Amino acid sequence: MARRKGLTFYQKKKRLNPKVIKDIFEMIIGSMIAFFLAFVIVFSVGMRTSIVGDSMEPMLGNGQEILINRVIYRLSSPKRGDVVVFLPNGNEKSHYYVKRVVGLPGETIHIQDGSVYVDGALLEEDDAYDQMIDSGIAQNDLALGSDEFFVLGDNRNSSEDSRSGNIGAVRKKDIIGKAWFRFGNDMETTGLIK
Repeated sequence: MARRKGLTFYQKKKRLNPKVIKDIFEMIIGSMIAFFLAFVIVFSVGMRTSIVGDSMEPMLGNGQEILINRVIYRLSSPKRGDVVVFLPNGNEKSHYYVKRVVGLPGETIHIQDGSVYVDGALLEEDDAYDQMIDSGIAQNDLALGSDEFFVLGDNRNSSEDSRSGNIGAVRKKDIIGKAWFRFGNDMETTGLIK
């Protein structure tokens, strides 16, 4: 019997290719593993804390959360301009302080007429920082030891920092890590801290 030509409503069943299914499955599993490893690495290297006070405004506000890189300073030392997290004098009962490194080990710091001088030379800084009203203990030359850093808040006239006698120079062993990422008010990541 000859097959008739014309319209036919018969459709060939489509079959899923086992190779395509396997590739999709591998991609999903690979993505899940990569996400899990990234999460583990970030949270084993990092630590989350909140900013206390307005001393780092406008970059970091009171209550804003940050992620701290706890490993970086085991491999290197803080650099001028880094935003570090530390416990003042190693006091474990204190909250974490977040400040910007201004003076490095072996340097002499002096604050005169509201500006920072390092080894007698005016420190070139961003114009966003206010002239300091109070020089604190840096009104006279302050020589930093071989493991000490001088730190200031970005909001210079509303910051308890290395100018204060109860904080002073920060020892490397008291630095918890480098402020790494900041989170917005609704906990979205807003970016790297510079």
